[in-house]
Amino acid sequence: MLFTHKNIKHFNKEGINVMKFVARLATSLFATSAMLLQALPVQANTPGSVRDLVGARAAGGESTIQERGFTLIRGDTKYGRKVNYWWNPNTKECVRVTVFDGTFSSIDQTSSTDCNQKSGKDNTGIAVAAGAAALIALAALASKSHHNKETQQSAEFDRGYRDGQRNESYQNYNRNDDYGRGYEKGARERGNQPNYSSGNRRDGGYDGQVDINDLVGKSRSAGTGQLVGRGFVMRDNKQVNDGRYMTFWRQASRQCLVVQSQDQVIISVENVSESTCSN
Repeated sequence: MLFTHKNIKHFNKEGINVMKFVARLATSLFATSAMLLQALPVQANTPGSVRDLVGARAAGGESTIQERGFTLIRGDTKYGRKVNYWWNPNTKECVRVTVFDGTFSSIDQTSSTDCNQKSGKDNTGIAVAAGAAALIALAALASKSHHNKETQQSAEFDRGYRDGQRNESYQNYNRNDDYGRGYEKGARERGNQPNYSSGNRRDGGYDGQVDINDLVGKSRSAGTGQLVGRGFVMRDNKQVNDGRYMTFWRQASRQCLVVQSQDQVIISVENVSESTCSN
């Protein structure tokens, strides 16, 4: 084939058309990736297995949700509402149960990471369908998230280590395990120092159990707040006929507590076996 001036002009025109097509394709891929990324977070909804429990009394509802295969992972109280996270290992469902005025005001399915579980979803297929542009975007987000998480973990560990080594009180207000590990290491190294005296430890230290006798008679909200300030984490929260029972765990002193309250007032606090907090 002879490459005349006319043929060369024709090929140049076709090359421009191809470049325009590639540009339109790349734009489409990025738009699809953006829509997919927006769709990745788990939307709040109520699973059918527990939908009938919305509005039920919390006292009986907690027993029912356990009978359906869910296990209480953690709980918290915010603005007068109790929020518990339940995990079903059979269906791989994590649900957030909000209790208000003694009833299940809402039950929402949430991410498995909220129940301290690794995500079982694989977004690879979505990324492949979206093309190379989506893969690059997801990889960049994952790398940034991982970097931020590692940075946060390192900062919490260092803060805990400094507090433990300097004999500061246990200040894990973020309830972060990395802070706890750092505090434990710092306190242990402080204990190995020749001039260290066990009588200098402050409340919240790792060696020896924390005194909890002063909590009896306090309001339930004030008592639980003080327990959190002393390094305890709530493991269970149940309403029964004779009051409310809450279980608290403190990794530093391997201390497990059962707190009983009636009419919003703490009537007893008992040290119990570690197995109570591990079940």
